[in-house]
Amino acid sequence: MKRTKLWSLIFFMILFGSAIALLKPVKSSGTTAKIYRDGVCVYSVELSGVKAPYTLRFKGENGYNTVLVENGRICVCEADCPDKICVHQGWISESGAPVVCLPNKLVIKIEKGAAQDIDGVSQ
Repeated sequence: MKRTKLWSLIFFMILFGSAIALLKPVKSSGTTAKIYRDGVCVYSVELSGVKAPYTLRFKGENGYNTVLVENGRICVCEADCPDKICVHQGWISESGAPVVCLPNKLVIKIEKGAAQDIDGVSQ
């Protein structure tokens, strides 16, 4: 009887350990912001590697956009487009909705690394 309880305990410990290992999130290999102008990638930055904030200015035939880059996030802080929707979109730090300036044809997208904070079950 004691032997059966011991094997049951070992079985449940292995089962529990396997469940924890499968449900543990996979680490992301980084978050990259890519800036596109007229559909062409003109700048790419690894957001987690930014040590100090800096700005980038993109000037085209329709106007300009000033992009502010900080550790882990990015935004359009200034633009000469009439509605300034790109400025009002604010900071982005996760993949999902990009920052878009239609008049100046500028798009900022966030792309995660190969593994996107998913758990082992959904892989």
